[in-house]
Amino acid sequence: MFQANMFEGHHMFDMAPKSSENDSSMLKDDDYETKSGTETMEAQSGDDKDPSEQRPKKKRYHRHTQRQIQDMEAFFKECPHPDDKQRKELSRELGLEPLQVKFWFQNKRTQMKAQHERSENSILKSENERLRAENNRYKEALRNASCPNCGGPAALGEMSFDEQHLRIENVRLREEIDRISGIAAKYVGKPLSSLSNLSPRFPSRSLDLGVSSFGEQSGFVGEMFGATDLLRSVTGPTEADKPMIVEIAVAAMEELMRMAQAGEPLWIHGENNTEQLNEEEYLRTFTRGIGPKHLGMKSEASRESAVVIMNHVNLVEILMDANQWSTIFCGIVSRAMTLEVLSTGVAGNYNGALQVMTAEFQVPSPLVPTRENYFVRYCKQHTEGTWAVVDVSLDSLRPSLLSKCRRRPSGCLIQELPNGYSKVVWVEHIEVDDRSVQNIYRPLVNSGLAFGAKRWVGTLDRQCERLASSMAINIPTGDLCVITTAEGRKSMLKLAERMVMSFCTGVGASTAHAWTTLSTTGSDDVRVMTRKSMDDPGRPPGIVLSAATSFWIPVQSKRMFDFLRDENNRSEWDILSNGGQVQEMAHIANGRDPGNCVSLLRVNSANSSQSNMLILQESCTDSTGSYVIYAPVDISAMNIVLSGGDPDYVALLPSGFAILPDGPGYGPAGILDVGSGGSLLTVAFQILVDSVPTAKLSLGSVATVNSLIKCTVERIKAAVMCDNA
Repeated sequence: MFQANMFEGHHMFDMAPKSSENDSSMLKDDDYETKSGTETMEAQSGDDKDPSEQRPKKKRYHRHTQRQIQDMEAFFKECPHPDDKQRKELSRELGLEPLQVKFWFQNKRTQMKAQHERSENSILKSENERLRAENNRYKEALRNASCPNCGGPAALGEMSFDEQHLRIENVRLREEIDRISGIAAKYVGKPLSSLSNLSPRFPSRSLDLGVSSFGEQSGFVGEMFGATDLLRSVTGPTEADKPMIVEIAVAAMEELMRMAQAGEPLWIHGENNTEQLNEEEYLRTFTRGIGPKHLGMKSEASRESAVVIMNHVNLVEILMDANQWSTIFCGIVSRAMTLEVLSTGVAGNYNGALQVMTAEFQVPSPLVPTRENYFVRYCKQHTEGTWAVVDVSLDSLRPSLLSKCRRRPSGCLIQELPNGYSKVVWVEHIEVDDRSVQNIYRPLVNSGLAFGAKRWVGTLDRQCERLASSMAINIPTGDLCVITTAEGRKSMLKLAERMVMSFCTGVGASTAHAWTTLSTTGSDDVRVMTRKSMDDPGRPPGIVLSAATSFWIPVQSKRMFDFLRDENNRSEWDILSNGGQVQEMAHIANGRDPGNCVSLLRVNSANSSQSNMLILQESCTDSTGSYVIYAPVDISAMNIVLSGGDPDYVALLPSGFAILPDGPGYGPAGILDVGSGGSLLTVAFQILVDSVPTAKLSLGSVATVNSLIKCTVERIKAAVMCDNA
C-alpha cells in the first residue's frame, strides 16, 4: 500500500510625428525642451545622408511642439506641481494625454532640481575645501603647541574652548557636506553604479524544461522553484524609459479601440463562424506599431465578445490588480507581477492608470511551453460606462531580452449594461515562436483555443458566475446537500479557489518548474518534480512529489468531463478510494452549467484507515476546457470551514484533471463543436512522500507514484472507452 496522501495540489512603437509641426528640440541642460522619450537625439536631415550608406535605424519619437513647450513652461513658472484636474485641463488645451503632461512636469522638476543641486554642490565643495584647510591649520597648531608648565606637548584639554568647539563643529560640517554631496551627485548627470546593471536578469532556462536547464539539482528529480522569486529577477523600467512607455501605451490604446470596434475588411469571417484578422489590411491600417514580425514567429489574432454578470467597475479593478487578475485567470496566467506603477489614475479611479508588468501564460500541461511577456498595461475611460484595458509588449526597451512571444496591442473593451452586467469585447494579438509545442497539442494551439480571445472570455464568463454565486442570498433548500449559510458557502468557495489555483499553477510548463521525465517512450511519459513544504499552513509539511502526464484519448471532452466529475464513477479510476462508495455530503452550484460546482465527498471504505475520508472537489467547464480538481481534507478542519471559519489553515494537496479539446471540430448539422473529436487529458497528482522536509527523496517513492499515475490512466481509458464503444 501507499503510505501517501493525495495532494493538492522590437521593435518599438513607431512614434513618428504626424506633421512637421511636431518637431522640436530635445532635452538639454541649458535649454529645456521635452519629448516623450528620454534619449537625446540630434535631428538628422535625410538630404544630408548618402542613400547607399548603411546606418542603423534610429528610434523615432513623438516630440512636443514649440507652442506646447512654451505653454507648459509658462504654466510651470506659476505652478510647478499641477494636480490631476489642472493636468487634465492642460492636456485638453494642448492636445496631449494627461500622462504626457504629467511626465513633462516630472522631467522639468527633475531638471530644475538638478540645476539647483549643481549650484549647491559647487558651494559645498568650496566650503569643504575651506574647512579642510582650517582643519589642517588646527592640527598644525596642536602639533606645535607646548605645555606652559613643563614644556611638553599640550593635551587636548589644554586647548582653548573656542578651538575645541571649532574642531567639533568642523567634524559635524564635514559629515553634513558628505551627506548632501552624496544626494546632489544623483542629479548632476553622473551615472550611478547600479544603473549599469539595469538590464533584465532572467534565470537561465529552456522551453524544453529539462533538468539541465536549471543547473545542478539537489537530487535526481527536478524541484519547484519560487515563482515570485523568478519574477522579481526582472527589473522595472528606468526613468529614461518611462516617457516612451507612455507613448507606447497611448498608441496601443488607440489601436485596441479600432481593433475591437472594426468590422470588415479588418476582420473577415472564417470557417466555423469565427473571425479572422486580415493581416494585409492590418498593416495598412496600423502603420505605427511595435515593428515587423520577427523571424521564426507566427501571428495569432482573435476576437471574442460576451455579456458577463459583473459590473464594469469591478472588472476594471480585477484587470488592474495583478493578484486578482492571476487568480481569476489562474488556468491561463501561471505567474504575474506588477513591476512598477507609473500612474494610479485620476479622479480616484483607474482612468489613466499605467503599470509595467511581467506575466507567464500557460496551457495546463507540461507539454506546452509557457509564453512570457514584459509589457505595459494601460486603462482608460472613453465615455461614461465605457472602459478599455490594453497590454503591449516592451521588448524594444529590453534589447538583451530574447523573447519568444510578443503581445501586440491586446486587451478588452468593457461597456456598462443594466442590472450589473457588462459587455466585454476581447482582442488577443500575439506573435510567437511555438515550434516547441508537442504534436498532440499543435492543433489546439493553431486553432487559437489555447491562448486566444475565446479562452479568455470563456474563463471570465465562468468566473463571473462563480463570484455571483458566492454572494447569492436566496439559496433553495430542497436539496439536503446544499450549504445554505452564507458564511459556510463563502469559506468553502474560498478553500476551493485556493485548491484550484494551486493545481493550475503547478501542472503547467512554467519556468518555475523543473520537470523530470521518467521515461522516453512517447508524449504520455510521466513527469515528476519535488517541492519542500515548510512553514506553510495551507500545505502539509514534508516532501511533496508532483507527477503529471498528458495524452490524447478519442472521447469527446464533455463526455470525459462528465465521467470524471461524477462521484458514482470514482471507484472505477480512483485507486486510493479502494473501491469504496463515494457519497456527496455538501454541494455548491456556481454557474449555469450543472458541471460548475463545488462538492464535499465522503468515501465509505471498508479499509478502516480510509473510512470517513472527506474529499473537496471542484469541477468547472466552459467552451475551451474543463477541470476536475480534488484534495483529501480533514473532517475537523472542514467542520470549521462549513461553520464559516478561516479556510487558509486547511492543509491541501490538490490533484486532478485538465480536459482540453483536441481542436475545433464539427458536431451535428455541421455546427462547430469544440472537442467533438477527442480530448487532451492531463492527469496530475501531488503526494506527500515524507513528512520531514529535510528528508531525501527515495527511488521507491518515485516508482510508487509512477505506478499510481499509470494505473489511474489505464483505468480511465478502460472505463470511458468501454462506455464510448
